Amino acid sequence: MQAMTMPRYGGPDDLALVDLPDPKVAPGEVLIRVVAAGINPVDWKLAAGGLDALMVAHFPMIPGWDVAGVVERNGLDSTEFAPGDEVFGYIRKDSAEHGGYAEKVSAQVRMLARKPRTLSWAQTAGLPLAGLTALQAADRVGVGPGDTVLVHAAAGGVGSLGTQLALARGARVIGTASPGNHAFLRELGAEPVAYGPGLADRVRELAPDGVDAALDFVGGGEALDVSVELLGSPARLASIADHRAAALGGHYVWVRPDGAGLTALAALADEGRLTVPVEKVLPLREAAEAWRLSGGGHTRGKLVLSVGEA
Repeated sequence: MQAMTMPRYGGPDDLALVDLPDPKVAPGEVLIRVVAAGINPVDWKLAAGGLDALMVAHFPMIPGWDVAGVVERNGLDSTEFAPGDEVFGYIRKDSAEHGGYAEKVSAQVRMLARKPRTLSWAQTAGLPLAGLTALQAADRVGVGPGDTVLVHAAAGGVGSLGTQLALARGARVIGTASPGNHAFLRELGAEPVAYGPGLADRVRELAPDGVDAALDFVGGGEALDVSVELLGSPARLASIADHRAAALGGHYVWVRPDGAGLTALAALADEGRLTVPVEKVLPLREAAEAWRLSGGGHTRGKLVLSVGEA
């Protein structure tokens, strides 16, 4: 099989497309023929050594934790899926070595769910990590009907999904974004505000009594400080980008693989209440360019690698 690999910690220029043996399939796993692989900032941060204190990396390392594809073979005790099933997953393993930037990948069945019928392969590949992150953050602070929720970076890959999830639960969403993304947020059903100095005042113009919950998908002092000010109490503040949230009395969220969560996201998609904006689809051989685009921080939707045929 062909796979995009890193020979050592490094950057986009170190990525190389090479031929490797097909992965082994352990008990509790299936072998997936990858159709598309999602790009996330953690991919290139991990490849640069940014998680070296947390995870063991084996080289050559195949990056990528988001995949969508077709089950090709089962492990010894893996009965949850059958060959030919279309699946997707956030397939993070305990160590970094065999990721999704490859024609085939083995994955634990507990990390997988059946592909949403209504989403394209590219949209499906862009959903797992970002969707689960948004879902687990919303769950942590109990977003529900009648809540007014402040979503920071509401037009981003995670934020746009968090916005849709909150709206699907019957909440009102006020979302921060640059002015160029305000029309996009209105299309999703959110009320946009510009970030930057004076944010708290702009939110209060829309919600004079403050907000009930806040989801920080961007990090930085402004997001947390403004959130605490508008909440009155940090108990319903969740951040995926700033550890200080926990120290303030809120929640820091590091996403976990969860097949049940993916099934819930797929159901929302098939009900027409969740979609995945895709900025660009690139072939596997152009993974380095995808990383450069991701690192630029200006993409609104997901970046996805096209790997194989369904």
